[in-house]
Amino acid sequence: MTRSDGRREVEREGAGPNRRPPNILLIVSDDHGYADRSHLGLDPDVRTPSLDRLAAEGVACDEAYVTAPVCSPSRAGLIAGAYQQRWGAHWFDDSSMAGPEHPSLAERLRDVGYRTGYYGKVHYGAEREGDRGAPPQHGFDDSFYGLAGQSMGRLNYLHHSDAAVADYGDAAKAMAVQPMSAGGEPVEVERFLTDEIADRAAAFIAQDDDRPFFAMVAFNAVHNFCWQLPDEELEARGLPRFEDWYPGASEYLDWYDGAISPNLPNGRAYYLAQLELMDRRIGRLLDLLDERGEGDDTIVVYTTDNGGSHCNYGVNAPLRGSKYTLYEGGVRVPFLVRWPAALPGGVVRDGLVSSMDIAATALAAADGDLDGLDGRDLLAFLRGDHGAVRDELHWDCGWQWSVRRDRWKLSWVEPSSPHAEEIRRVEHTEPGDGFRLADLAADPAEQHDVHDDRPEVVAELLAARAAWRAEMDRSSARRG
Repeated sequence: MTRSDGRREVEREGAGPNRRPPNILLIVSDDHGYADRSHLGLDPDVRTPSLDRLAAEGVACDEAYVTAPVCSPSRAGLIAGAYQQRWGAHWFDDSSMAGPEHPSLAERLRDVGYRTGYYGKVHYGAEREGDRGAPPQHGFDDSFYGLAGQSMGRLNYLHHSDAAVADYGDAAKAMAVQPMSAGGEPVEVERFLTDEIADRAAAFIAQDDDRPFFAMVAFNAVHNFCWQLPDEELEARGLPRFEDWYPGASEYLDWYDGAISPNLPNGRAYYLAQLELMDRRIGRLLDLLDERGEGDDTIVVYTTDNGGSHCNYGVNAPLRGSKYTLYEGGVRVPFLVRWPAALPGGVVRDGLVSSMDIAATALAAADGDLDGLDGRDLLAFLRGDHGAVRDELHWDCGWQWSVRRDRWKLSWVEPSSPHAEEIRRVEHTEPGDGFRLADLAADPAEQHDVHDDRPEVVAELLAARAAWRAEMDRSSARRG
């Protein structure tokens, strides 16, 4: 069947017999602000033509969420297609990759004949080479990556070499300049990392191989420290060079406070430059698919790992809050899906979507195994069946939790939590305190707490939270 725009359309629930399954390109950025997409028209300085292209040629999900407001547990839930609390992952201090009892998306796709490649940032928790969190250990045949768990969650944008480690000395970990890895072996990269990640992914896509591919491209953009731009980009944009931290110049936290919002001059300009350069490389990957005649039957998904970071000048408007918080700005994210052969283009869907759903949707399209997933197959929803999505989602960081059911969202933050105090002091963001209830249909910006006005809703959501928490505890106990 052909559509009015000339592109072919295939009605399918999965791969089906005698049909080559679709390729899958999953792009995950880092700390991308919800509002920072030029097609939304909220900031004329934002330039994301490739993301705009994905929105115009695919489906944008307006109520899409990650499973945590920070990267490690969020990424763990995404790759496993399940709530990471099932294996005891909640926050930075206890996050980990799921064990073999929760196969990764790569492992499941490899089982049905896909070749698999991982390119970019890895950060599921405290990880070392050879641990399950390293891509070669959870299903990726080809890989180029940095283990950010060894460097305070970061990858340097410009330097990854033994020489850089020697140069930075005691600051090497904080400034994340260790060599990268390719297939588990160290590799030095003295080049803008966004370009290197994209080029490695492009080489994998272009391999002469008849099997469908799954490529996961995990940019470190637009995570701090965004002033780490190539000299030619600084010059072209009229931006000054900002020095990284070296021991002896100042205490690290004093230096850090001057390197993040609101104290970094040109901070928003650095952030937007990194976003634009990442978007440019995404566009090159899309062009490559089209040049190879594979664009129509490749599922392309774009999302980010958590809400935009106030400390890094990301903007989540009109949502309240940021990374680290369970306000909408911490967990609601851009979510774009393009598959021209099977999905419409230029539409926006309302309904609760989770990053856990990426695994289930990809596997449904590939006729893979969905057993053990918390995620849902989104294909019917993306085509327009609004009855095909869930009405409830949960978050739990240990010291803060939240549950959303339909229009209502109940949240709790432990009063005087040390985690909350650290976030206020170091990251300049406010997570809240105690209970709050928001009516997201009437108040999407969460400006009004109606906890005292709707005790029946609070009771209903507390019961839902208790039931979900009991299921997570049972799962974790079985694992233990």
